[in-house]
Amino acid sequence: MPSFAIEAPGEAAPLTEQALLRTLAAASSSDQNQIQSGTKQLQQWEKSEGFYKHLQSIFIERSLPLEVRYLAIIQLKNGIDKYWRKTATNAVNKQDKSIIRDRLIASGVYEDNNKLALQNALVIAKIVRFEYPQDWPDAISSTLNAIRGVAQDTTSQNLERALLILLYIIKELSTARIQRSRTNLQAATPEILAVLGSLYVSRVDQWRNTPDVNPQNERLMTQSLLCIKTLRRLIISGYEFPNRVSEVCEFWQMTLRQVDSFISLMRQTSSQSSPAQLLVQKHLLQLSKFHLEMAEKHAAGFVLLPSSLDLVRAYWGFARTYAESYGSKSAAAIERGGDDDGDAEAMASEKLTLRGLLLIRACIRMAFLPVHTFRYRQEDEKEEKRQAEGMIKENLLSQGLVEEIMSTVMTKFLVLRQSDLRDWIDEPEEWVFREENESEDMHLSVRACSERLVLDLSTHFKSTLTGPVLGLFHNVADVNNNDVLFKDAVYAAIGMAAATFRDDVDFDALLTSTLVQEIQKQQEGCNLFRRRIAIFCGQWILVKASQDSKAVIYQIFDHLLNPADSYNDQVVRITAGRHFKYIADDFEFDSAKFAPYAESIIMRLMALIEEVELTATKMALLDTISVLIERFEHHIEPFAERIVAMLPPLWDQSGEEHLMKQSILTILARLTNALKELSTRFHAMLIPIIQSTVQPDSELSTFLLEEALDLWQSIILQSKSPTDDLLSLMQHLFPLLTFASETLRETLTILKSYLYLSPSTLLSDDLRLPILKALSPLIGPKSKPDANGLACCITELMIRTASSLGGPTFIKQFTSDLVSTSILPRILSSLRSAWSAHCTTGPLAKLPAVDGIVETDYFAILSRLILADTETFIQAITYTPLASLDDEEGVIPSDPLPAENNLSWLLEEWFSHLDNVGDPSRKKLFLLALTALLDTAHPAALGNLQLLMGLWTDVITELCEVDIDPITGEGSGVVKGEDSLVYNDISELTCIGEGTIEAPEDKRQREVSFADEVHRAGVVGWIRRKLGAAIQRVGEGVFKEEWLGRVDADVVAAFGRLGVM
Repeated sequence: MPSFAIEAPGEAAPLTEQALLRTLAAASSSDQNQIQSGTKQLQQWEKSEGFYKHLQSIFIERSLPLEVRYLAIIQLKNGIDKYWRKTATNAVNKQDKSIIRDRLIASGVYEDNNKLALQNALVIAKIVRFEYPQDWPDAISSTLNAIRGVAQDTTSQNLERALLILLYIIKELSTARIQRSRTNLQAATPEILAVLGSLYVSRVDQWRNTPDVNPQNERLMTQSLLCIKTLRRLIISGYEFPNRVSEVCEFWQMTLRQVDSFISLMRQTSSQSSPAQLLVQKHLLQLSKFHLEMAEKHAAGFVLLPSSLDLVRAYWGFARTYAESYGSKSAAAIERGGDDDGDAEAMASEKLTLRGLLLIRACIRMAFLPVHTFRYRQEDEKEEKRQAEGMIKENLLSQGLVEEIMSTVMTKFLVLRQSDLRDWIDEPEEWVFREENESEDMHLSVRACSERLVLDLSTHFKSTLTGPVLGLFHNVADVNNNDVLFKDAVYAAIGMAAATFRDDVDFDALLTSTLVQEIQKQQEGCNLFRRRIAIFCGQWILVKASQDSKAVIYQIFDHLLNPADSYNDQVVRITAGRHFKYIADDFEFDSAKFAPYAESIIMRLMALIEEVELTATKMALLDTISVLIERFEHHIEPFAERIVAMLPPLWDQSGEEHLMKQSILTILARLTNALKELSTRFHAMLIPIIQSTVQPDSELSTFLLEEALDLWQSIILQSKSPTDDLLSLMQHLFPLLTFASETLRETLTILKSYLYLSPSTLLSDDLRLPILKALSPLIGPKSKPDANGLACCITELMIRTASSLGGPTFIKQFTSDLVSTSILPRILSSLRSAWSAHCTTGPLAKLPAVDGIVETDYFAILSRLILADTETFIQAITYTPLASLDDEEGVIPSDPLPAENNLSWLLEEWFSHLDNVGDPSRKKLFLLALTALLDTAHPAALGNLQLLMGLWTDVITELCEVDIDPITGEGSGVVKGEDSLVYNDISELTCIGEGTIEAPEDKRQREVSFADEVHRAGVVGWIRRKLGAAIQRVGEGVFKEEWLGRVDADVVAAFGRLGVM
């Protein structure tokens, strides 16, 4: 036996098959040093020519140790994903690929070891995905030939190996995302079906006709099982309309007969526990998967296949029989024994029942909720769909069957099982977790599927089922009925169908007359129904509950969360804690009605969080508290200290559980927002958490950045004044503006809030330029509209703030900063592109770089510059170089238009854009700015007097009260008073409800809005002043002759009727 020791690598060793063999031996040894050095050498060789060819050579050498061969095939499999594509860097060359392909199938068919055969089959499937049929056209035919070649050999496992290879090929092609792969599979399907179908039939007949249970029979069963596994995938994915293929119809009918015979066979051998029995069950489950997938993926085809509706009835018959042994008979079973959940036959029966229920649900949905598609459908396909829907409604879902299904589901499948009752006691947290999560996926359990089936049946057969269902419900909704398991099941159904029966059940009366008494019972099994009451109330409060009933519900949950009551075991309290989330999240949640129970419920929830152990349970209860904080608002203040004190230990205990940390950060953000400025006492504790989370190199940043930004934003919103700690966080914003594209909106929102909180700090020399440089890449035609809009909003706010803090002198400096950071050049270039595009028509028409709301945002920035200082604006427009729209850093070297014409084309584009502005406040802002340009007496401004007068008339008519009767049109037409956007008192901007506390930022925003010219200056007075000043500046005679004389008489008359001048 050769030695497989390997020396620690120094320089990279040359790749040979023997060297690779020694390296694989080292990497698969038990010596850590050998493993390390071998693994490193393999990583160095994986890009080398011949590496994968040699790996396969080692794998197919059966005399080598299994661990070496296993590592070789694993390395080969992993390399296919990385280097098999032709476009991959260091891709495997054609010659090596050819050698590998030629040996793949034979090496798999004659492999003795199961694990190695499986890995080889996976390798073949992966290569087929890349190369069939272009580079490996005979992949499937070669596999079929291998199957034909060994089909008569019933003594070896060669056929099983060949079938395994075909199974994984079909798996790979049928699940491929690329349509081409599925199309190629469809082309090969008829040949595969012919070979596998006949083989499956012969093998089933062979083992069915051999009464003795022996190893030979088990081999035959294994082979037929591999056949049906492949066939079910093949028929589902290989035919677009399987019902139109005669071979499929024949095979389908055969599977229907086999379902009955396999069920009988399974029941006959149920007393035995043998591999043969398990194989029969696996055959049956594969057939049920086949039938269910056909119903879900080929809905119309399923119905139109022969005897399909009889098949559904057969599955239901099995489920109905199984239902008799499904649930517990008595709550007393908690203390005694368990059911046979672990028994193989019972597990198979349950899975078969589940598939039967899913099949019924699929039929209901295809009849009442057919899947819509954008794919074009031929008329015959549409007719098949209509025919299938009619057959289900008329021939399957009869009134008798629907009532039988509903009754069985409600009274049998929704009943808790003995295993549930046992786990309730033994592992309560785990059981609640399973129940809550399984209910989200109906494919996981019979009860979860039954709940969905109840919802479907009650929705689509309400008129049929209302009488029987409510009759059953009224029979069990009796305080004296002590059959808690049966009662629990019926209430579960009514809770699921709450929206359907909301007008048929008097929930308020039920609550006070029945449920209140039920939770006070002190007898065996009452804890089962207490849990159901918690769930039931959470379901019904969303659809129908009066305000008076909600106070009763708060009392009920307060009682259910009380650990002093022995019947409020951990399952009851955890369920109540989880479902109180829905109570608190009710749209009409009333803080005043909840207040009397707040302390008790919140304290009990917090105590329960400390009591439970599972992270998932703690998170669910934290989510309830989080929702409660949000809905209870500032009333949560008395409990804030205790809530915050509870969180640090949970943070420490969570370790690598970042979902828990996310929940904690969410609670802190909601608590901060709820407390408003009262949250200030916690800010010093929270800021270090934010600081450690938002740093780009922080591990926490990967998982918690979004939640940390929400908390950061909340702290700024609720801070009455800036603190050094809060301002020190500013330095972490700039990397986020550059790199964090997914959280860019949140980052910009935080920056905007800082601008409200401490405008002088952000406009200081230390921060002003860095902020503008960070905003610059976000402004321009290549930026996303959302980011562009927020960046423009911040820039606009900075201009207003600069004007109020430093006047014209500061505005000159700020405008210079806008130019040096390329913000203004980019805006002008974008608008220039829009103007140029709008000047073109016909075949030569160009697309503008910006339009719509983006253009409005740019004109808003220019408007703020005009209102701050018109002279600075004119200079900036005239002398700012236009930025190149192709090169982020470049400028247009030579502008064909002289600089003095910049204002002309800009105003032309501005006035043409006004028709696209729908926001009255924006339109008024543009009016104020364009009118203010009259102060400059610039020819371009005066030359647009006609357009300006039209704008004046439109805005005044829209925003001001005019003396005209809206019906008769009579009146003087004179404007009365100022426009509706002018606020005389800051309280007019208050938008919070009575009894609600205002956030500090809301107050800051209101003050900034109140100081805005849009809300301070009336359009009538503004026009009167600016127009009068312009007339005086140029002289009345010159004004009338040179400028007013060019305006259309109708435009002048329309403006004159307003009586502004």
